[in-house]
Amino acid sequence: MELLRFATGGSVDDGKSTLIGRLLYDSKQVFQDQLEAVQRTSVAHGDEYVNLALLTDGLRAEREQGITIDVAYRYFSTPRRRFIIADTPGHTQHTRNMVTGCSTADLVLLLIDARAGATEQTRRHAMIASLLGIRHLVLCVNKMDLVGYSQERFEEIRDEFIGFSERLQVYDLTCIPISALTGDNVVERSTEMAWYGGLSLLDHLESVVIASDRNLIDLRLPVQLVIRPISSEHHDFRGYAGNIASGVLQVGDEVVALPSGFSSHVTSIDGPDGPLKEAFPPESVVVRLSDDIDISRGDMLCRPNNRPNVGQDVSAMVCWMSERPLREGATFAIKHTTRWARARVRSLQYRLDVNALHQDVKAPELELNDIGRIHLRTTAPLFYDEYRDNRETGSFVLVDEQTNATVAAGMLRRPAG
Repeated sequence: MELLRFATGGSVDDGKSTLIGRLLYDSKQVFQDQLEAVQRTSVAHGDEYVNLALLTDGLRAEREQGITIDVAYRYFSTPRRRFIIADTPGHTQHTRNMVTGCSTADLVLLLIDARAGATEQTRRHAMIASLLGIRHLVLCVNKMDLVGYSQERFEEIRDEFIGFSERLQVYDLTCIPISALTGDNVVERSTEMAWYGGLSLLDHLESVVIASDRNLIDLRLPVQLVIRPISSEHHDFRGYAGNIASGVLQVGDEVVALPSGFSSHVTSIDGPDGPLKEAFPPESVVVRLSDDIDISRGDMLCRPNNRPNVGQDVSAMVCWMSERPLREGATFAIKHTTRWARARVRSLQYRLDVNALHQDVKAPELELNDIGRIHLRTTAPLFYDEYRDNRETGSFVLVDEQTNATVAAGMLRRPAG
């Protein structure tokens, strides 16, 4: 079955964890002992109902405060599809956790409290989803039971958000009125909102088309490991292992190795279960070539007439994740595909105002959870595509070399001038 990865987004107390708990409970994905533990904890907290949010809030601090702090991953399946859920925090100070949860998502569930409407954090998460190239966005107007299941209120919030999303790169937007607490329109259609003619949330998740989101045109195979034999019996074996980042690779294809530029032909492809005639993303493979080319970790295999950008001066959007501000001239380690290098911040072009989507070109630095555009100079060339064309080869992280902490997640844009 096809796998769908999705993440939650929205402001604190908009009901993200409750929604995921309801989705798991109503789709019969909760074991009896898990439910009993949640019931006991709900009684201990004085709740008058079974708090399904406790199914995802696993940290003690989360349970005590009633908030989500870290990203919680949950797995479930239906007869139609398998799912991996990333339940992300809503607090502004945990925006970096939201970026982490969304980095591999195919779809984002963005929750809005029907009473409060869209908040700054709602817009921030929508913008992050857009920057991360997530093509499918589901706007869940939650707590409809607290506004009398009002069609007018739902349409007011929906129309306001559609106006905001037109300024973002949102390819597929679906709006669903729900109540996570009561289960309306989560797994089953709501009898309280007969005016809504769309699918329930689970029906939409099972039917949304994501197969066309993958880049099957541009072959990119970052080399992770060169495999050499450990015995003299196979002394002539040399294989190149890695994950297919994009494109389709077949036996007999001509490929070129970067940065050397030498070309060869694929003689064999091996996967975890044996030989393959062709491979697709994100399969892990070992490739053998007809010629003995000097290839090492961090190099890339691609097609001779379809190569990525190659450069040391790059431009990128970054989400800053460190409490120490980002300033021009700072140096970091950069991790891009399987290649490590060092990078210096040549310039900060602008900081992005989340609410107005205004570019502040006078901003002297980026602070924690800020989003902005920077120019980098790397010590080794990167083989990359624009993030909007290829999420795998268009993304990177910056790492503080002193603390080894990840300080930024970046999305590469066109080559810097």
